[in-house]
Parts: sequence; C-alpha cells; structure tokens
Amino acid sequence: MSPQILATKLYVPPLQPKAVLRPRLMEQLQAGLHRKLTLVSAPAGFGKTTLIGQWLSTCQRQIAWLSLDEDDSDPTRFLTYLVAALQTAIPGVGTEVLSALQAPRPPTPESALTTLLNEIATMPGALVLVLDDYHRIDAKAIDSALSFLLEHLPPRMQLVITTREDPQFPLARLRGRGHLTELRAVDLRFTPSEAAEFLKQGMGLSLSADDVAVLETRTEGWIAGLQLAAISMQGQTDTTRFIESFTGSHHFVLDYLVEEVLQRQPAHIQAFLLQTSILDRLCGALCDAILGEGAPSGQETLEYLKRANLFMMPLDDERRWYRYHHLFADLLRQRLHQSRVTMPEQAELHIRASIWYENNGLELEAFHHAAAGNDFERAERLIEGNGMPLQFRGAGVPVRNWLASLPKTTLDERPSLWVTYASTLLFGGQHTGVEPRLQAAEAALKTAPPDAKTADLIGRIASMRATMAIIQHDVDTIITQSRRALEYLPADNLPIRAATTYTLGYAYQTRGDRSAASQAYADVIASANSLGESIYTIAATIGLAQIQETENQLRLATKTYHRVLQLAGDPPDPIACEAFLGLARIAYQWNDLATAEQHGQSCLHLTQQMESVDTFTSHGLFLARLKLAYGDIAGAATVLADAEAFAVQHQFMHQLPAIAELQVQVLLRQDNLVAATSLAEAHALPVGRARVFLAQGRPSVALEMLEPQRQQVEAKGWLDEKLRLTILLALAHHASGEPDTALQVLSDALTLAKSGNYIRVFADEGLPMAQVLADASAHGLMPDYTARLLAALNGQERPRADKSLVSPAQPLIDGLSQRELEVLQLIADGLSNHEIGERLFLAVSTIKGHNRNIFDKLHVQRRTEAVARAHELGIL
Repeated sequence: MSPQILATKLYVPPLQPKAVLRPRLMEQLQAGLHRKLTLVSAPAGFGKTTLIGQWLSTCQRQIAWLSLDEDDSDPTRFLTYLVAALQTAIPGVGTEVLSALQAPRPPTPESALTTLLNEIATMPGALVLVLDDYHRIDAKAIDSALSFLLEHLPPRMQLVITTREDPQFPLARLRGRGHLTELRAVDLRFTPSEAAEFLKQGMGLSLSADDVAVLETRTEGWIAGLQLAAISMQGQTDTTRFIESFTGSHHFVLDYLVEEVLQRQPAHIQAFLLQTSILDRLCGALCDAILGEGAPSGQETLEYLKRANLFMMPLDDERRWYRYHHLFADLLRQRLHQSRVTMPEQAELHIRASIWYENNGLELEAFHHAAAGNDFERAERLIEGNGMPLQFRGAGVPVRNWLASLPKTTLDERPSLWVTYASTLLFGGQHTGVEPRLQAAEAALKTAPPDAKTADLIGRIASMRATMAIIQHDVDTIITQSRRALEYLPADNLPIRAATTYTLGYAYQTRGDRSAASQAYADVIASANSLGESIYTIAATIGLAQIQETENQLRLATKTYHRVLQLAGDPPDPIACEAFLGLARIAYQWNDLATAEQHGQSCLHLTQQMESVDTFTSHGLFLARLKLAYGDIAGAATVLADAEAFAVQHQFMHQLPAIAELQVQVLLRQDNLVAATSLAEAHALPVGRARVFLAQGRPSVALEMLEPQRQQVEAKGWLDEKLRLTILLALAHHASGEPDTALQVLSDALTLAKSGNYIRVFADEGLPMAQVLADASAHGLMPDYTARLLAALNGQERPRADKSLVSPAQPLIDGLSQRELEVLQLIADGLSNHEIGERLFLAVSTIKGHNRNIFDKLHVQRRTEAVARAHELGIL
C-alpha cells in the first residue's frame, strides 16, 4: 500500500460493547440491499456511523469502508483512497488504476471508475462500499464521478453513504426508480425505549421512567445530547432537578455540557484534551511527540479517555488510533483558543505534529500542521516535495485552499507562495486566476535580492505564462515567455525546464518550423531519462509523431503514436486522444477505413473527457473526410458545420481555414459553385480557389494560383503540403491539355507519396485523378503503385445507392459507437433529449450531436425511423 495511504481511514469502526441495538433500523438497511444506494443523512450526533457499523457486523457481504475528510475533495486523492478501500475487501482489485492515479497526469474519474467497475463486475461475491462523512467532500467532480458510479453499479454491489447533508446526486431519479434507501434524522432519533436502554446500560444511570421520558423529549432523541447529558449527570445527587433544567438549543446545551464534563477532569487530562484537539487522529506516539517530555504517556491517557467514555472513538482493531467525536473536538479547539495556551505555543504544537507526520511518511498531514503552525518555510518545502509537488499528488485542493486563506501581506513577503498559488490554479483548471497571481508575484519580487532563487521564480512565472499562451494559441507569447523562462531557470530545475522546452517546441510546430520543433521535442523526451516520464514526455512524443506525419513518414509516425499509447497507460490518459487521431489519419491515408473509424472513435471518447480542447475540431475534420470517402456528403457538411461552431464558440480561430478548405470541397461535390467560390474568397484560400477554378473549367487560372503555393511550401520544407499541391498541379496540367507535363508532375507526387504508402490523398480526387493515373499506367510509371491507386479509385467509383433506397438487409457502413447505441436504446425507450442527457450526464447539445450521427449512419431523418431501422438491422 502507498505510504501516503492512512490505513485508519479504511477501518470499519469497532462495535461499542454497550451500544444500543436498533433492530428496526437494521431491518430497513437489510431490506435495502437490493437497491443501488443507501443514504443515511442527518445532523451531527445522530449515530449514523455507529448504526452502519452495527449493521455491517451482521451483513454477509464483503465490506469496503472509507472515512472521508476535507482533503479527499481532490479527485485523484479520493479515487486513490477509494481503490485502497476496495482492496481491503477484494485484494488486488484496481491495481492498474492505482498505478495510473500515481502518474504525473492521472486519468479522469470516469475513466478510472470504468476500469474499476469492469474489474468488480467479473468478481464473485456481493460487495458493500461505505463512504462515511461524505459531507466533508466539496468537489463537483467527485459528485459527478459517484453519479457515474451509481449509474453503472454492478448488480451485486451497493453504495452506502453517511452524511450531514444530501450529496449532489440525482436523488429524485434514484428515488423514483426504486434505487434508493433513505434513513434521516427522524428515523435515527432514539425512541423512548432506546433512550432508556442507552442511559441504563450504556451510561450506567438508573433513572425513573418519567425522567427518561423528559430527557428524551428535551433532546428530541438526539443521541449525542443524551450522551452528553448522561456524562454530566454522573455524580449528580438530584438528577431529576438537573433534567428539568436541561433546556436550550443543541449548541447551547452542548457548550454547557462540555463545560461540565471538562471541569470534572483532572488538570492534566484537561491539558491533554486541549492540546491534542489540534489532531484529527490520535495515537500514543503522536501525542507524546507534540506534548513533549514530562507529559503523561499518550497511549495510557488515550486508553483512560476511552474507558471514561469521553467521546473517544477507536479507529482500528488494535486500539492504536483514535479520534474525538467531531463536535467534542470542535469545542475543545474553541476552548484551546480561549485558554492560556498562547498562539506561539499552539503553533509549536502544530509544528511538532508536522515533524512527526513527515517522519512517518504522511506528507499531506505534515503540510496541514506546518500551515496551521504558520511555518511557511516548512509548508512550502513540503508542498514542493521530492521533485513532485503535493498538488500533483492529489493534494491540489488543500494546498490551494491554504494559499487562498493567507493574507496578501504574507504572500507578498514570500513571492514563491504567489508562484505556487498560480501553479495550483493553472493545473487545477482555474485559468482566469493565474495571471493576477503571477503579477502579484512579480510585484513582490521587485524588492527581492537578485539571487538564484529570484531568478528561478522569474523563470517559473515565464514558464506558466507560456503554458497559458498555449491555451490561448498565442504563438508569439509562447516563444517569448519560453525563451525568458529558459534564460532564468537554473540548470538543475529540470522539471520546469522540460515543461518550458515543450511549450517552445509547440510554438515552433504551430509556426511551421518543424525542424526546431522536432529538436525541442527530442530534448524533452531525452530528459525523461533523468526525470522519469511525465505529461510533457507524452505531449512531446505526440508532437514528434505529428511532425513525422507531416514529413510523410507515416510508418515512423505510426510507431511513435503507439509509443504515446504505451506512455498514456491503460486506461489511457485523455491526452492520448491526439495519438488515436493521428493513427486514424494514417489508417485513412492507407485506405483502411474501418481501422481509421475505430481510432477516430477512441479519440472522440477521450476528447469528451476534457473541456474546450481543439481536438474536437481536428476530429471533425477527420470525420468529414471519412464521410466523404463513404459518399455521405450531407453528413460531411453537418460534421463540418458542428466543427466550425465549436471552433468559433471556444475561440479556436486557427482551425477555421482548414475547416473552410474542406467545406469548399464539400460544396464542390454538391455542385454548389457559387457558395464554394464565396467561401474560398472569404477565407482567402489559394488552394480552395484553385479547386473552384478547376471545377469551373479554368485550369490555367488554377495553375497560376497553385505554383506559387508549391514554391512557398518547398522553401519551408513542408512535404505534406508539397504532396497535396503537386497532386493538384498534375490535375490542373491534365485539364489544360498538357498530358506530358501532367505525367511529369504526377511522377513527382508519386515519388513523394510512395514511401508513406499514401492512397486516399490520390483517391479523394475522384475521376480526374483516375484519368491521370490511367495515363501513368499506360506509360509504365511506377506500375505497382499506380495499379494500387487505380484499384482504390475504381472501388470508390462503383455506383452508390440512394439513401432512401438502402435495403434493410444492407449492413451499416458506419457502425454505431457504444455511446450511440446507448442513446439509441434510450430513444427507443421514449426518453426526450433532456431526459437522455440526465441519464448519461451529458449536455443536451451533445445528445443532439449523437442523434445526428445516429440518423446519418442509419440513413434516416427522424427518431421513429431510427428506431424502426435499428429493429430491422437487429441492433435493438
């Protein structure tokens, strides 16, 4: 188990020896085992955890338990502990997921849970997973992940949640479908008979029936209130009078009773309680460490507190770890702040706790106490970690929250904290908050000495600005800031230098300087030998493969893309979407359309796990070409329209020329010369205009447009563009009545394409290319290659049936994806787009996009037609 896993969070609370048995509630829990979710939701002090612990002791199922706290609001940390909890019940389950979660860029919650659920579904036996104190989680991503888990929960698995407030799940839907068992405060309150049993057997009080009834009424069955009252009554001579005076709100009563409880304890016990209240969990050695020499034995004191029933709860079977009741701990901390223990003395307690936790391999807990003790130097060192900052190890939320809590004056005194703050925001996806923190860091650095640390911070600031510029696709800023970062970053700051080298390579690639980009990517990949593989290693390998692809080295690019998939893990990191898209493009060029479509679907699945990435647009360009290859011109037009809308919405304006270029080809296939001409001129597309001139029968004008373009790309060394322009030049010369020149130019194109085994770049030009290739074949020009290209063209030009005349027995050309099959089934079930979106946790616009794809693939126009067609094909 990872040293960062705190084992006590995974223990089912031991049964209390004198706890009140509650058969009526146990029966309700047992009866709900066939449902997906059992929700126990009530305020503090109603015995939620105790009840579930009792029930599990009689439940004949495998049990996985996870006690949650605020730090678990980080999705990666939450999933790590979730897998660890499951492994206590099913050894070995989720091992690959756990390994992926410890990678520099962990998988998305949905991806990790998909793998985990697939493993659990194949294992024998029934399982109950308990998430205790879920109210401590404050993360929409985790709410969404558990909603996904509930939607796809294996039949023999149940989720149990205890919480003080309802989680942000679709509870109404679960309730309506009979998937939810609920226990609330009104169910959990002690009945008069349960209160009597608790007071007599659990607390050792002999009260009259009338006194019990009054106390039960005053506390409204609130278990914690009864327990506090009982402790206060121990030693009272007139319990009846005490009970009659027992009034007030819960918080008032609680304050009063804690006073009564504490005042009855010896001075050394009061001191122990107050000073150890800073701890969320206690063990003897930890208590000894923070209290110092001369204090009573920590272990012996903990055992005394447990025997005295002073709200001390064991966390493991060995009685090594304990915690205070949450309400008791809150009030102890309140009294600590009001006590004679000075703030510096309280800070010293936290620092001692931090040292103990760090020495025992619990760095996040060590950070928390260093932060609480205002030891900024220590906290910052713990954040930085040993080459891997805490925020990259599932602690982004607590680190960010701590930095957000610091006053500006403190951050100004330590500019490095401003930089760390910006880093947590950047990698937490809160991009709008990054630049203000960077500017604050720069302002604070103006008075800093010009030493190595200052230079490092300046370099880190520039590196983050370069990364932000990638998001904004601002190439000039990427280059400027990357160079500035590399100028200031010290040679030994290898992780940030590697990240910056990648951003510089990305800028070079975007600008078209492929040689410089390749060198930068190679440097990043080489740095993995000393740094280990990181997200930047994967990104640089993707960039290198893309450049190999543009250099017409398709076989080498394929090998490099597969290397990306190895680095991305299983299930793959979403960044692998670009590798799948590259493999899809290559398979398409090799005329392996089925494989191309498969890779395209893998790309789309991963892309949907990210927000606002322009891979959506790139995938749209690929899919449009695939639809054109299948003869689905209308489908290609729809896909391009969606890609254009997405690019405009998310300000990916750099993608618009490529979209318009392909839209021109679609319009020409639709014989819409007017619209094609207008679009090519509006976007100033030389190649698009040349295609229009060819379609208008004006090849000489097309040649005037194409030749300068070829000279430009030759000067830049852009082999992929040179190939495409050379092919168009061959077609233009042939159309101009210059067959010899056309063959000479085509020979150049074939020479460029043969090593990459290109097929579709020729076949997509249709009948005009078939005529030129036929001349080449007659003249014996590269006979084997020419024959393959002609065969592909002949296959393409076979008559295609009208969509309205497709035979019911004809198999689908475009197979439906798994997600499309899910949407189609829900359409057949009569659900609206809004209802389908709720069921699958997708936006309505996304559902509409799936509908369009389904209609295109089934060759229909309406929902009813899609359902009927699917039944005919045996899909439903």
